[in-house]
Amino acid sequence: MGSSESIEMRAEEAGIALPETDDHASPWRFYDHLIEGIPEGIQVKDYCLGTHWSYLEAECGMGVGWTCKGGAPRSVKTDLRSHQLRDVARLVKSWCFEEATLGVAALNAWYSRPALLDEMGVVYDEPIEQSDGTRRKTDAFEMWRPRIEESHPNKDANVVVVGHFPHVDRIQDFANLTVLERNCTNPLDTPDPACEYVMPTADYAFITGVTIINKTCPRLLDLAQDATVIMVGPSVIMSPLLFRWGVDAIAGSVVADPERTRFAVKAGAGQLFGEALQMAMLEIPAL
Repeated sequence: MGSSESIEMRAEEAGIALPETDDHASPWRFYDHLIEGIPEGIQVKDYCLGTHWSYLEAECGMGVGWTCKGGAPRSVKTDLRSHQLRDVARLVKSWCFEEATLGVAALNAWYSRPALLDEMGVVYDEPIEQSDGTRRKTDAFEMWRPRIEESHPNKDANVVVVGHFPHVDRIQDFANLTVLERNCTNPLDTPDPACEYVMPTADYAFITGVTIINKTCPRLLDLAQDATVIMVGPSVIMSPLLFRWGVDAIAGSVVADPERTRFAVKAGAGQLFGEALQMAMLEIPAL
């Protein structure tokens, strides 16, 4: 019996019923490649579907993801702590976005670890000390600003950001900005179906990792094939497999302090960025 068949059978026994994905011409292969990269035999130890963020801890490490709500009703009722990480990672294909959130956290528990990333040349970003004694992360927009300004000194670069990130408005200082957002609450926001119109003309595209959860990521990467693509946020899977899909850089994170992460997720409070999580940048290797 092939390994993919055995995964399907174990997942069905665990109550995880997901779409058939044998068609390698379908967008599902994006998810299958990530799932198949997790070895068998790793057990899930703990998890929490939090109000804002979620985590999953396995024998190999801990991963996080933004808690995305909505989609189909939840169908998985079993205690996931009794199952293998590879099987739980298959939840990323669920149309229930809460289940898919746990699938992303499971993928990050394997991929977003220094043990794997250090040998790939990952760069960890130290948080910025602020006047009030707190620390904030240096976001991907600040890190990429010099490159955008160098390539477009006339400030005419077309930058599309999928997801309304904090301080995204600063991009207007050095580029033409379009922010695509599912729930538009800011004058900068444009409804996300506009991706079909604006993404093909983008010079730079910053895409939130939440798109992996809500299943829009494969299409967005197709639309952004002529742009420099940076996947952004803790929900991004820190795997070089993304480079095969047109991603040029991954601005994600690793869990630096599991205990602080548990507290921040369970309490819905605490300093997640800069303390519990450490920002990390992985770029496509130069030829």
